[in-house]
This record gives sequence, structure tokens and C-alpha cells, in this order.
Amino acid sequence: MNEFYGRNRQEKDGWPLKAILYCRISSVAQAKKGDGLASQETRCREYAAYKGYDVVKTVFDRAQSGGLLDRPGIKELLQFLKREKHAEQYVVVFDDISRLARDIRIHLDLRDAIFATGARIDCPSVEFRQDSDGLYVEGMQALGAEYFRRKNAEQTKHRMRARAMNGYWPFHAPPGYKFKKVAGHGNLLVRDEPMASIIQEGLEGFASGRIETQGELKRFLESRPDFMAGRKNRELRYEDVIRFLTRPHYAGYIEKPEWGVSLRKGHHKGLIALEQYDLIQTRIRDAAKAPARKDINTDFPLRGFVVCGDCGKPLTACWSKSKTGKKHPYYLCFNKTCDSHRKSIPRDRLEADFETLLKHLTPSERTFQIARAMFKQAWDMRLAQAKQATTALKSEIVKRDRQIEQLLDRIVDATSTASISAYERRVAKLERDKLLTSEKLAQKPGPQRPFDEMFELACEFLSSPWNIWERGPINGRRMVLKLAFAERPAYDRNQGFRTPKTTLPFKLLGDIHMGKCEMAETVGFEPTIRGSAYTPLAGERLQPLGHVSGSPRYARAPSTMQDIDR
Repeated sequence: MNEFYGRNRQEKDGWPLKAILYCRISSVAQAKKGDGLASQETRCREYAAYKGYDVVKTVFDRAQSGGLLDRPGIKELLQFLKREKHAEQYVVVFDDISRLARDIRIHLDLRDAIFATGARIDCPSVEFRQDSDGLYVEGMQALGAEYFRRKNAEQTKHRMRARAMNGYWPFHAPPGYKFKKVAGHGNLLVRDEPMASIIQEGLEGFASGRIETQGELKRFLESRPDFMAGRKNRELRYEDVIRFLTRPHYAGYIEKPEWGVSLRKGHHKGLIALEQYDLIQTRIRDAAKAPARKDINTDFPLRGFVVCGDCGKPLTACWSKSKTGKKHPYYLCFNKTCDSHRKSIPRDRLEADFETLLKHLTPSERTFQIARAMFKQAWDMRLAQAKQATTALKSEIVKRDRQIEQLLDRIVDATSTASISAYERRVAKLERDKLLTSEKLAQKPGPQRPFDEMFELACEFLSSPWNIWERGPINGRRMVLKLAFAERPAYDRNQGFRTPKTTLPFKLLGDIHMGKCEMAETVGFEPTIRGSAYTPLAGERLQPLGHVSGSPRYARAPSTMQDIDR
């Protein structure tokens, strides 16, 4: 034993007889996978037995950096020594000087704090003495522990940066992803269901405008039990929402600007397209809106959507208590300059009028057959355009590469720092445009599903938005409002709803249903004189009808009795 520790056992009067063991590991991985704490404790107990110390306490610091002074285990250790009346009888034993601290300043502060209580420190690998040689050796070993900590941190950072440069995310997995060992990739981000699908639905809704504000996205996420499971607070912060919206990971890309890692394609699969991600950033930057109000509920689904017919301001709503104590629901206008200020509109009347308005949006079966034929023709045109778009995207990528090469040549020849910086910004923008174009090409422009499947989904809504409104939850009703009306409908408290402006699909279906697709005839200044809209067939004989504004007019000459009867 003497040979193992490199010193002889000595017994002197006044030496501490009680020992406190201190053990520390620096990472969570060591706590889960390793046996570092148990190994340190075993060695310290063996050394304490050799020195004749009576171990009275063991203190652990799990996943605590040696570069920190504020550690739970150290606090517990110092508080214990300060409470003891005879702290001079105690010695703090640790496995190695690096276990106490990995920073020279932290080491000296801890050493002084322990000595201030009257206790001492001891270690199997270092002999602590108060002479010049002992202090020198102790200081050099403490400085060496700091050096290895910093060197290890630098090497780890360099390896993580290199992995990020290669398109792999080396940090904690973002919500909606988890790490999985994949052959040829190592730890790779993969979808973590059902979290990934919930986040994907929220981001796609925000990009398309179906989820209009960050407040609506916040409430959407909070309404999903699977998303909120495991969270201490049952409410998201707006900082969390903006973090979801600005993470490029969800588009399949990664970046770490502070490490010099620009935006680049990751090896993991994104939840949304890069184009959708850019659209979200544009909406956050240029079209920020106030958070949606929290009082939009099932009691008043039209609050904030229907506007006053007199002033155009959104109607609010409330419950009003009568003299008998019974509550009655009303919509009303709170605009002080409006003629209808605080003049109540019964909820049942307004919502009944709105349901009647929705029912009128339901087209006939014949109209739907015509619309289907029109959509099928547009679908075929879209397929043809998709092939042309693929060729155009390939040409665009070649063009971007050529522009980047030209700018790089200019950077090499440039001597001005300002010019070089301008060229670099231009190259970065071209690289981003190239990534966006490459992603569009990888997505194979054009419809992603067959026509029958897509038309069936649209048909369910277009056939009767009133059915969705009647049986749907509050979120479904809000969706109907956004998809069916181009502008907020106006309601007059005396005359009811005014003619609303519907979205394009309903407008087209309404025009077909009302028979507005007829050809216009050429009519002169005199309303009684009409020109023929008939185009003669080959060999047909036309007879003159007269002149209008100097131009002759003709009609087909009757050739049979049936034509004459007509």
C-alpha cells in the first residue's frame, strides 16, 4: 500500500481523524453509462483506510463542470464543515486534483474556503504541503487540470463544428426530432412522432395563413395533449413559439453562424419545405400581427370576424344580465363614433342569418360537374407546366453556379476590403437561392397526389361549408370563415348581412350557378339593332339584315321549313 501511493504512512498528533469524501463527474453521459462516481468513492475509501481516517460522509456532484464554483456538492460540503464545532478534525479527500476543480482560480478559492473552516484537503495523487515546493507542485497540477479542460473543450468544439459543416446537427435534438444510430451517418436526426406531425401541421398552417398569428399557433400547440405531455407548465411561452418558427432544422437545413457554419442542407429530413420556411420568416419580419385574442370561444364564434354595417369595425360580444338575473348573449359595436355604438344584436338572430348565408354558398350538383371538368382541365395544364418548370429550374441552378464562379474570381482579384465583403454577401445570397432552387427541383414540381384524391378533399368543403360549420369545433369554424370569405362580411342590425365577398372558388361556382357564363353579343348604339353572333359554316349562304354604323349585318338564310318555323 505504501508503494502504491508513493508515501509512507505517518501518525502525528493533531492530524484529522474524520474524512469527507468528495466525488465529481462532469457530464450526464458519465452518470448514465459510466461508473465514475463509484470508482472515485472506492479509491477514496481505500486511501482513507490507509491513512487511518474515519469516513463520516460522502458528497457527490453529478454532471457538474470543474470550471464552476457554484456546485451543489461543494455547497453541501462547506455548509457541513461550517456547522461542525471541531472542523479541524476533518479532512476532505478526493480522487484527483482535477476532481476538486479544473480551473486554477476555482481551485485556490475552494482550497481557501475549506482551510477557513479549519479542515484540510488530501488526495492519493498529490501531497499538499504549505512550503514553497508543495505549493508550486499543487499550483502546477491545478493549472494542468485547467489546461486539459480547455484543450478538451477546444477539440470538442472543433469536432462538432466539422460535423455541422458536413450537414449533421451535433447539439441537442430540436422538439419533433430525436437522435438515432443510422448506418453511414452515426447519430442522425429522425422524426419523433407524434410531436413531429403536430409541429409540421402548425408550421404549414402558419406558412399558408390558415394559422394567422403566433397567438393562434400557440393555442394550436397547447390544444394537443401529445405535444404538451411532459411539460411542467401547461402553457407555452411566446419565446418557444418564435423558436419553432425560426429553426431551419424543420426545413431540413442547419446553420451555426457564431461558428462560421452558414445555412446548408442537412442529412435529416425536414418537416416543411425551405420555401415554406422562407415564407414564415417573411411573415414574421414584414407582416407581424398582434397576438390573437383569447376570448374567441364557442360562445361567440363570429366575434372579431363580422364587422359593423355602419362603421366597418369588428363586432365584439358579451353576456348581458337582465333584471331577473338571467344572462343573454349579444353582439355589439364598441366604436364610439358609430351610429350603432353599444346597440345590441341578439346572438341567435345574427348567427341564424350567418347560417342562412352559408347555406346559399352550397352549389348544385350540375354546377359541381361543370366545376369538376374545369378543374380537370386546369390539372392537365398544371402537369404540362410542371415539366417546363423542371427544365427551367435546372437552367436556374446552372446560371447560379456560373454567377458564383464569376464572383469568386472577382474576390481573388479584389484588393478593397469593402469590395470583398460585398462580393461575399452576394455569394452567400446566391448560395441560398441555389439551395432553394435545388429543393424545388428535388420536390418534383407539380401535383403530389392524383386528381381524384385532391378533388375529393376540396369537394367536401366546397359542397357545403355549412355542414362543417354546424358540426365542427371552434378551430374548424374559424377555418370556414377564412376559406369562404375574401373579406369580413358586414352586418346591419336592421337589414342583416350585406352581400359578402367570397373567395375565388365560391365566386366561380356562384357565377356558373347563376348562368353568368354566356357570350356577349355585339350591339350597336341603337338598342333595337343586334348583330348576329353566329359564325357561318363552309358553303352557307348569308342574307343581309341592314347596316349599323356603316357596317353590313348578315344572318343565315333559311333553307328548310324547319328553319323558317324557328
